[in-house]
Amino acid sequence: MVYILAISILSFGVALITYMYKLAHSDHVLYQEITFPNFPDSLGEVKLFFISDLHRRVISEEIVKEVKGKVDIVIIGGDLLEKRVPIERVERNIKLLTEIGPTYFVWGNNDYEINPRLIDGLLLKYGVKILDNTAVSFESEEGERFVLLGTDDISRERDRLDLALQDSGKGGFKVLISHDPKIQHQLKEEDHISLVLSGHTHGGQIRIFGIGPYEIGKLKRLGETTILVSNGYGTTSLPLRLGASPETHVITLKKGNEE
Repeated sequence: MVYILAISILSFGVALITYMYKLAHSDHVLYQEITFPNFPDSLGEVKLFFISDLHRRVISEEIVKEVKGKVDIVIIGGDLLEKRVPIERVERNIKLLTEIGPTYFVWGNNDYEINPRLIDGLLLKYGVKILDNTAVSFESEEGERFVLLGTDDISRERDRLDLALQDSGKGGFKVLISHDPKIQHQLKEEDHISLVLSGHTHGGQIRIFGIGPYEIGKLKRLGETTILVSNGYGTTSLPLRLGASPETHVITLKKGNEE
């Protein structure tokens, strides 16, 4: 009887770990439409592909095929890698993402685990724009602006939201990218940031009975700002997930009432 019980427990454990491994390496594209009353009429709609926390994962070519031609801008929300990830894998991932469309990058904490100059060189090679406490603006024929702001890593105290805001200029529909969602604590009403995109938490990565070290990825409101915290694409420490599926996002921004 004890032998049978031990075998049952072992079998369950193997099945659970197998499930967690497969979940961690699955591909999910979430299609999300977010409306804003202040979105510029002349821009119609803007579609973003957002991916964060790749860590050791290799981007699936199926995801690239699925979203290619469907988005205007690609955003890498930090943790493109971590230590001991082969630089060849990082280059492959960057190359695939830039095939989707114009690509922008913000630094995450794990990106500093290797020589940042190596990443700088690869991003430059493939034309990726780094938003390190800076901003980039897109203007319609009518002169209305869509603005992407990006901050550097918070954990290393390299973030300077004030500099990014200064670079963004006055007015415009502002989208802030910060690897760490803690940036939300720095937001002020007068900043007029409509959307924040973050990752970092992995949705808790492993959640037991729905409980994890961090909240599950979600969309939420903070005053006049909408915040998206993604579960991310990869994993750290263990290549396992439970109760927090990996995510990439196709986000459509358009004018409309707040949901």
